Amino acid sequence: MPCVSIYRKVSKELSCLYVSIFFSLQSRIRTLILEINLINKMLEGGEDLVILNGTLQRHINTHAGKTHKCDVCAREFSQSCHLKGHLRTHTGEKPHKCDVCFREFSHRSNLKKHMRTHTGETPYKCDVCAKEFSQSGHLKRHLRTHTGEKPYKSYKCDVCAKAFSQSGDLKRHARTHTGEKPHKCDVCFREFSQSSNLKKHMRTHTGETPYKCDVCASEFSEGSHLKAHMSKHTGHNTHGCDLCGKQFSYLSYLQSHMRTHTGYKPHECDICGKAFSQHSNLKGHMRTHTSYKPYNCDICGKEFHAKCNLQIHMRIHTGDKPYNCDICGKGFSEQGNIQTHMRTHTGDKPYECCECGKRLSTFACLQRHMRIHESDNKPHD
Repeated sequence: MPCVSIYRKVSKELSCLYVSIFFSLQSRIRTLILEINLINKMLEGGEDLVILNGTLQRHINTHAGKTHKCDVCAREFSQSCHLKGHLRTHTGEKPHKCDVCFREFSHRSNLKKHMRTHTGETPYKCDVCAKEFSQSGHLKRHLRTHTGEKPYKSYKCDVCAKAFSQSGDLKRHARTHTGEKPHKCDVCFREFSQSSNLKKHMRTHTGETPYKCDVCASEFSEGSHLKAHMSKHTGHNTHGCDLCGKQFSYLSYLQSHMRTHTGYKPHECDICGKAFSQHSNLKGHMRTHTSYKPYNCDICGKEFHAKCNLQIHMRIHTGDKPYNCDICGKGFSEQGNIQTHMRTHTGDKPYECCECGKRLSTFACLQRHMRIHESDNKPHD
């Protein structure tokens, strides 16, 4: 009967299939046993292995030691591919590029992590509070907030013996000793030891202010600036000036403020020698020596070297005069102008002519006055 014939044919094919699978598994098991025996022999100091599959060979290399050495820094690796990736830290080669923002990376794994900043993908989820993370390392650190576990710091600095829980943290710390600054600004070519510092710096060029105050809507380029600003609303100013009583939320802000009393200006321009009490002021000043003016007025198109100059300029359009004279109530758009105006009430004349000794209230008045002497000193035909 046809049915019986078909049954026998199928049964025979199935039997062949089962036998094939059995022998395939049996062969694989024999291979695994052979590989295990070979590993045991090697670990016991037996003969060297010659023929092994790639995965097994890479695993054995972890026992055999690190045989691949970097010619630049002498660091050793157990696998040639790891050495190849490491060499890019010296050459600067970054063959993996992001298709969205064109940022380049030396390793494919770093590009994969970076892409999550565009896609918003957060594949790592906390089982306790359900918070999600884009990287497993971030989740691991977060879990310590639930367990109270203190990270084991197994990476130690050879110079100062400071210990770190992650190799990346040690690598960044090492730059404080070597002075290495691998992250460079494409606009002004300033170099940074950490990519996060470069990211903050770039906002000085772009004008980006991602941190916004929920109370008064003021915007800031750094989270620490917003935090310090919030103390104005909360009243938590813990550092007071002994001379004028002004309060500050950070000790560093108080220290910078004290220079207004002492006149100390440690930041000097290498080009013209002008000195400043704060590094940020020097930074803005340096642009006056270049043609770079990153801050533009949206109304009249005028360009400025510093953001604060643009903010002052905008008051011309808005008519805003936030500085008022306590005596006569007159308003001014700049703090410096009210200081000059106050001399009309006090009679203070701090500028003295070196030719005749006459004293004047403003530097502009002194300059105009000096022209009298310039004309007197000209030879007459």
